[in-house]
Amino acid sequence: MNKIVREHYPVENLPADLREGLTEGSTVRVVLEMEGDAPSPAKTSYEEFMKKVEAYRSQDDRRVTTAEAVARIRELRDEWDD
Repeated sequence: MNKIVREHYPVENLPADLREGLTEGSTVRVVLEMEGDAPSPAKTSYEEFMKKVEAYRSQDDRRVTTAEAVARIRELRDEWDD
């Protein structure tokens, strides 16, 4: 179930029809719940996911080797030793 809860929400921010009978300057607790069946998130198979990962990797020109990553980390770490 999808649910949104806002604590201490200013009455002034509510739509006019919801402000009726409430004191200006006060706060309320707002709870929104989806009626009926909430849409389920799309399922992606492992194979589809790996295809997307490989497609992203093939377009990403910022890839570094493990040795390059380790060298960067050591350089940053050594800055703190000075």
